[in-house]
Amino acid sequence: MATPIAAPAAIAFIGLGTMGAPMAGHLAARGYDVRGWDVSAAARSASPVPVAASARAAVAGAVAVITMLPDAAAVRAALIDGDALADAAPGTLIIEMSSSDPLATRTLGGELAARGFALVDAPVSGGVKKAREATLAIMAGGEAVDVDRAMPVLAAMGASVFRCGGLGAGHAMKALNNYVSAAGLVAAVEALAIGARFGLDQESMVDVLNASTGRNNTTEHKLKQQVIPRTFAAGFAIGLMAKDVGAAASLARGMGVDAPLAQAMAERWAAAAKALGPGADHTAIAKLLEG
Repeated sequence: MATPIAAPAAIAFIGLGTMGAPMAGHLAARGYDVRGWDVSAAARSASPVPVAASARAAVAGAVAVITMLPDAAAVRAALIDGDALADAAPGTLIIEMSSSDPLATRTLGGELAARGFALVDAPVSGGVKKAREATLAIMAGGEAVDVDRAMPVLAAMGASVFRCGGLGAGHAMKALNNYVSAAGLVAAVEALAIGARFGLDQESMVDVLNASTGRNNTTEHKLKQQVIPRTFAAGFAIGLMAKDVGAAASLARGMGVDAPLAQAMAERWAAAAKALGPGADHTAIAKLLEG
């Protein structure tokens, strides 16, 4: 039986952005010996945990390595193409918490296994607010023995940890979750625009949706808060949403599933990210849908 990774075990945390920084801070608060790294000097200077001289230095001696990076390419650059794992001991557990392509995760897992490392994919949902509160929903994939080892670490950062299946299952679930979320946002904003043209009051529309079967995450947390007042500051970049929806559509194709709505959403979100810039908030897609 695997021994769970408990405090004060040494953990390397690579990726100290708006999500990674508070997550690393929660691990440190739980008593883990956290050493961080980020390619951004600004992220390093604002880190809530001690920052090593390099990714390689952060990983040396760590029992587990957490990556919280923009995409699968960045993860590969850090773990395979770079020297981050050069001094890592065989058996070190890699916990990949980015939103990555699930098929690429399986490939990565094979390459890491050949070098003596185990991989768990454990992407999160909940955004910056829940990262700061340590109430994220975490979707874990990997061998059961490896997920068992990771559980105390994951529990320090989230309120719920779901065992989704084998390697890549966490990333598959995250991509599909964000596809459903993105489709719900598009539907809600389109409904708002149609209703406004007809003469319906948008605030009242939201109240009706939230008391009816049309209720979803967007109607509850984004329409009155971000879309109607034109705030567009929910905290999740449109480029990242486009990436995740694209991963869901790619997964559908890879699995031989006909998913025309997923394909349409992938195209729509990719076009929106191009038009608005990848750093725009994802709720800003309303600017294009309303037009």
